[in-house]
Amino acid sequence: QLQASGGGLVQPGGSLRLSCAASGFTLDAYAIGWFRQAPGKEREGVSCISTRDNSTYYVDSVKGRFTISRDNAKNTAYLQMNSLKPEDTAVYYCAAALGGGIYYLIAEYPYWGQGTEVTVSS
Repeated sequence: QLQASGGGLVQPGGSLRLSCAASGFTLDAYAIGWFRQAPGKEREGVSCISTRDNSTYYVDSVKGRFTISRDNAKNTAYLQMNSLKPEDTAVYYCAAALGGGIYYLIAEYPYWGQGTEVTVSS
């Protein structure tokens, strides 16, 4: 089971850190992805971190502002979001894919958390 948390209301330019805690399995064998779905839009991939070498991927719209990380000892992954913009407003989901690579597609992730809502507004 994956549990995403850390969402909330933040002003433009602010920061949030999302957490994705795993229970029932160990995250160190899984790539972790963060996805988001804004109202009326399709779910999109935001970031991914591999388990093999902690290589990372970011969608262009968040590069330089978001940082994905993992703490295998805590069985938790994170998404640090800085310089938030109103267009970052969405429900954010974490997901896990068994394997050592970077995974971009929703269909590659069999395990999903429940989502945490992020609202960026003044």
